[in-house]
Amino acid sequence: MDPTTIDAVGQAAAATAASTTTTFDAGTLLQLLEKGGLTVYPLAIASIVAFAIVIERFFRFRGLEAQVRDLTRRVVDHLAKRDLAAARALCEASSSKNAIGEVFVEGLRWQNIALEDLDRVLATSRQEAVSELRRGLWILGTIGSLAPFIGLFGTVVGIIRAFHEMAVQGSGGFAVVAAGISEALVATGTGLAVAIVALGFYNYLQVRVNGIASTFARSCERFIQALLYVESSAASAATPPTPPVGSEARRGHPLPA
Repeated sequence: MDPTTIDAVGQAAAATAASTTTTFDAGTLLQLLEKGGLTVYPLAIASIVAFAIVIERFFRFRGLEAQVRDLTRRVVDHLAKRDLAAARALCEASSSKNAIGEVFVEGLRWQNIALEDLDRVLATSRQEAVSELRRGLWILGTIGSLAPFIGLFGTVVGIIRAFHEMAVQGSGGFAVVAAGISEALVATGTGLAVAIVALGFYNYLQVRVNGIASTFARSCERFIQALLYVESSAASAATPPTPPVGSEARRGHPLPA
């Protein structure tokens, strides 16, 4: 083969590759997903739901731990001053924005109970607050678990369609099975993409919830310690001081009976 023919063949191959690349780059993502068949539609709905849950939880968790620590510090300061009314008003005002405020309000409703009982009351309220933080995460985990199976279903449908085309045409070849294989691969890729993103955000949000729950637990411990200080100081103020048995007793101060 002479050099002229070789150059012509090379230029033709390069032109074919360039046209193929241009055609692929010009295709939009929606056009590519349309080749995945009907299984792409439930995956698209699932991805929208997962995205909405992630955005809502992000806004819900943003700055929550800092708010909990700030509220706990202010409530403990009021309790250290034995100002129960100010502490209760602060907790009630913050309960709508901060879940730990409602927990503190529940703790302030109980008086003259044992430490173990108060700890159980706060633990119950704290678990309810943490359960509210996990709202919607089970949907995210379910989407992450089911998306690969939906994509696998699309893969099976695409392969069945490819074999059906072979049976109808009576012959094989890539041109006959290309559409079915394309549908199978797009469905598989879409399912894996949705599952990876959903499970990644699910694990991240679970870690965030666990961190916030730990902050709740530490705040409740400080709250209980502050209440114990208030009760101990009140008991000390109510008990009359015991006169010393030394020189003051000899000066005429009566000893307690």
